[in-house]
Amino acid sequence: MNKLIIAAGTGFLGQSLINHFKNKFEEIVILTRGKSRNSDGIKYVNWDAKTFSGWETELENTTVIINLAGKSVDCRYTKENQREILLSRIESTKILNQAVLDCKNPPKHWLNSSTSTIYRFSLDKQMDEVDGEIGNDFSMNVAQSWEKAFFKSETPKTLKTALRTSIVLGKNGGALRPIKMLAKIGFGGKQGKGNQFISWIHEIDFARAIDFIVEKEMIGVVNIVSPKPIANKDFMSVLRKVIGAPFGIPISESLLKLGAVFIRTESELVLKSRNVIPKRLQENGFQFEFDTLEKALKDLV
Repeated sequence: MNKLIIAAGTGFLGQSLINHFKNKFEEIVILTRGKSRNSDGIKYVNWDAKTFSGWETELENTTVIINLAGKSVDCRYTKENQREILLSRIESTKILNQAVLDCKNPPKHWLNSSTSTIYRFSLDKQMDEVDGEIGNDFSMNVAQSWEKAFFKSETPKTLKTALRTSIVLGKNGGALRPIKMLAKIGFGGKQGKGNQFISWIHEIDFARAIDFIVEKEMIGVVNIVSPKPIANKDFMSVLRKVIGAPFGIPISESLLKLGAVFIRTESELVLKSRNVIPKRLQENGFQFEFDTLEKALKDLV
């Protein structure tokens, strides 16, 4: 019996994975904070991502488990939110570790979310899994603690992979929607200096990459990013071209910081230079369907 579990799988990324995997697994179970139910042939099981309450029995005889749990970083980094961001990642990873170790027939492969934000701000060096330099600030420290919690417990019968995922571009969620809205109303110019790199991946390639990792039994850390990071000003220029926006007013760093306060988010989400490449995926022979931003945006817009 081929079985997939997606922890915290009701959001945008979970939906992308369900669309990709629905015909590849006989059974799909979503762990959710919502009510337990069955819908469209998918089983939803309630969990709080902190404690055992019966959901853990689902892990028996599972082929693949993918954990997407963690409070969104799209918020103000208040003390309370910072605590939530960190704890939601650590607690869900720890309780899953415990559940996996308690299984008689544990999942064959466990893939846990991580983030390409683990690497330092970089305008010059492209960060891969081997030589990438890990920085030291709130976001990077969260990422490190998260991966540490994941890899700390030995799970002899379960392969483990941390997915260092970049910005996922998709039709029904993620970062593309707000950026596209800005561009449509004329604010599609560069943000800040515009030289900061954006590492991105199309939602279809995100799901395909995970499928590939499972098939190839890749373990350790893997960068889930497209091969070509792109400078913010070029990203905005391609977006304007694709949506047919005749001009784009740039947004200065100070205005971004002010705007971020109003929309309850952090300007670092836009200003940090994430210059990350998918070395391990490519070395293993993964072919991207959307290797350029233009291809990705033409498909999504």
